[in-house]
Amino acid sequence: MVKSILRTSKEKVIVLTSYERGALYRFLFLYLGSVFILLAIIGYLFFRNNVAMMMNSTKYEMMYQAKKVSSKIIMSAMEGRKLDKIAFLEQLKPSRFDMGYYDTQKKSVYSTIRNFGDFNQSFLVKDGVCYAVLEDPSSHMGVRYIVVRESNLSGEIMHLRMRIISYLILSFIAMGIVGYFLARLFLSPVRHKIESLDRFISDTTHELNTPVSAILMTIQSLKGCDPKKLKRLEASAKRLSTVYGSLTYRLSGEGKEQKVEYLSLGRLVQERVEYVKELVDSKRLRIETKLDELVVHMDRESAIRLIDNLLSNAIKYSDPGGVITVMIRGKNLSVADEGIGIERSAQKDIFKRYKRANKERGGFGLGLDIVLAICKQYRIKVAVESEKGKGSRFILKFAPGVRQTPGTA
Repeated sequence: MVKSILRTSKEKVIVLTSYERGALYRFLFLYLGSVFILLAIIGYLFFRNNVAMMMNSTKYEMMYQAKKVSSKIIMSAMEGRKLDKIAFLEQLKPSRFDMGYYDTQKKSVYSTIRNFGDFNQSFLVKDGVCYAVLEDPSSHMGVRYIVVRESNLSGEIMHLRMRIISYLILSFIAMGIVGYFLARLFLSPVRHKIESLDRFISDTTHELNTPVSAILMTIQSLKGCDPKKLKRLEASAKRLSTVYGSLTYRLSGEGKEQKVEYLSLGRLVQERVEYVKELVDSKRLRIETKLDELVVHMDRESAIRLIDNLLSNAIKYSDPGGVITVMIRGKNLSVADEGIGIERSAQKDIFKRYKRANKERGGFGLGLDIVLAICKQYRIKVAVESEKGKGSRFILKFAPGVRQTPGTA
């Protein structure tokens, strides 16, 4: 089973299953997604507002400088002094702005601005550069238009943009940390409840072990009893034994040291089919096997749990008189039944823990969860084909490393 680890404030390890981890990720995705959208909207509005303020401030300053220069030109013209026009206009240039002076024909009298020709607007922004145009209808000193250019505004806007992005990233990281601790606080009591439930189930299953073993041993020593009753009793005891094995594997198998070995999957399937024979007979079912030899590298107990849960699932959901087909072809193991089937909308959830496709047929909702856990551990692909009312087929596709031998087990 895929696991994720969080630590509580007391440094207690919280181990999450893949489903719990998925729920945590969905919570964090929704939380951080909402935070990101909110911060992006706030950042965008703040940026646009500041850009507008910077544009207005720049416009007013440029128009002020243009009027100031125009006043000096008018005063000099009214005084009637003979001046070097170019030198006079050159020394009027403010240190921050470029200046351009144009006559009534819109030709340059003196200008540090190149290729300007739009005199119809009092203020415009072109290619990130701001221009302010002031018209003097009297054309003092031959100057009809005064143009002021400011080229630093685009750089200031870029600096503002980068600064806001930096603040947004830092805020997002901070909110992410807050979300992480919120998730920890949320998961701590939930995990405590789950662990309490698992401990209860574990204690209960351990109490079942002794009577189940005693029943099986007693059945083998009974003589002179009705064979049908004896078979039903043995089938029920084996059913209990299978449930016990699944529960103990689920609660302790994942953390237990496993002995990985090469196993003949065909022989093991045949062995487990024989084991559930009484249970199959009690439901008037028939199991057909078509088994090529397939050697797999895995823990024997895990392989038994894998096969038993697929067989148990097929037996449970089959109607009396049906046929269960177990097949090994190539590197695929399939278990098919002719039972009640699974609705398409429910198929995506059947591998979730405690999830049952049909509550009327009993079970704990652990069998397919265990199957999926083992498949993930040994890189086995699992698929289901099912149609409501026509049965189900579970297919296990083993990794390329397993060995296949043609023939029949």
